Parts: sequence; structure tokens; C-alpha cells
Amino acid sequence: MTDSSVTGLLQNVSGTLVLVGAGKMGGAMLQGWITLGYPLEKIAVLEPNPSDEIVGAGREGAHINPPPSDIKDVAFLVLAVKPQVAAQIVPPLKSLVGPRTVVVSVMAGRTLAFLTNALGDCAIVRSIPNTPAAIGRGITVAVANAKVTPSQRQVAQRLLAAVGAVEWVDDEGLIDAATAVSGSGPAYVFLLAESLARAGAAVGLPEDLSARLAYMTVAGSGELMHRSGLDAATLRQNVTSPAGTTAAALAVLMADDGLDPLMKKRSR
Repeated sequence: MTDSSVTGLLQNVSGTLVLVGAGKMGGAMLQGWITLGYPLEKIAVLEPNPSDEIVGAGREGAHINPPPSDIKDVAFLVLAVKPQVAAQIVPPLKSLVGPRTVVVSVMAGRTLAFLTNALGDCAIVRSIPNTPAAIGRGITVAVANAKVTPSQRQVAQRLLAAVGAVEWVDDEGLIDAATAVSGSGPAYVFLLAESLARAGAAVGLPEDLSARLAYMTVAGSGELMHRSGLDAATLRQNVTSPAGTTAAALAVLMADDGLDPLMKKRSR
């Protein structure tokens, strides 16, 4: 789908897009929708502590914290609140759900059953994005219930794609597995950068230099993987000389008690 067709698809959506929660994730999604051309006058944002960017969107035409009674004909209800407050915040939103409303949740751990119990038997997409969404380089895994039509799923795809790539699964149980890989994955990558920096300092590098080397190595390697189109195994092999120092280090990380078992243990 071309950029122009994406823009047309979003601009032609009738009804209101309601975003509940405009913190880091919700705010990133809103900025992505604006960039893709979603009409601001069709967006309502419910956020008790709006950032300067959200207030700015309000000045440009978005409706910031309107009375719920003023919100009509909701096409999409996007839930981006913290999961620990969902039980208090989500059920009162049932009044916004109409016959053609699609609920899109980006709340971790809140199931389709929870959303159905709170909002009724409506069309629901449950998704799990990750933090690189903040720079438009996220990856979101989504599952739709049986009420979501193909055309609704297409628009939901574009709404979620405003912050990065989107993958769909048919089994909701796979959302938890995806959370372990992509949802939590950025933290693992950041820990790798920390660990590399500490290891460099331990063998004599100045701490600030070791940190810069580690952070830029992780960032550059990720960008190389993104741009090259090669799989991770091939890239690893390309940088590993036989019997060299990299091969020796990898022998430790790839041992039977190395990185793979630790990652599989975390993913269970």
C-alpha cells in the first residue's frame, strides 16, 4: 500500500477516533496519525495530564478532554492507558461504544475477555507494541476477535502502523509470547549495551569511552540488520573470523548453558 493510499484510507474514515491515554505510547501514536493525515477534527483525546504536544494538537483542531457526552459516532476507541488502572478506567467507556465501533487496545496483559466484559460484545483488536514506537520504529503484534470485519482490520492495521511494523496472529495466546520477544526485548538489548560497557571498563577502558563504544555498537548493529535485509545468523557469521576472538566469545554465549537457554527460560 502506497503512502497516498494510506493517507486516503485514514482521511476517509467516518466517525470519531477516540484516544484514551496520551502518555508516551498514546502520544507517539497520535503524532503518527497526524503525520499520516488523519483529520484532527475527527480525533478526541482523553488524557488527564496532556503534554505540550497534545495541547498543541488541540490548538490545531483535535478535541482534548471533551465531555464524554459530546463524543459521538465513535469509529475507533484506542485504549493506551496503563494496564494497572484499566479496571477503573475502561468500563465507564462503554457508553462510547456503538454498533460499528472498533476497540483497539495497546494495554499489556489485558485480554480480549477482559475488554469484552468491560465494553460489551463489540469488535476488538488487542495489540502489544514496543518502545521503539516512540521514534516510529516499533513492532506491534495484534489479534482481532471475530467481530472485526476485514475493512475494520485494514484501518486498524494502518492506525497501528503509524508507529512501526505490524504483525497479526490468530491465537491470542501468542500475544504473551510476542510480549516476551518484542515487548520486553528492548530492555534486553539495553541490558546488553550496559553489560558490554561494564565489561569494557573491567578490562581497562575508561568508563565513558567504554559506554560510547557499547552503545554505538548496539545501535549501529541494529541499524545494519534493519538496512541489510540479512538475517541475524548471517550477519553474526559475517563478523566472526574462524578461531578469532569473536568466535571464542561466541563459544561462551552459544554454549549449552549460554544465551539461548536463558532467553527460552524468560519466554516461558
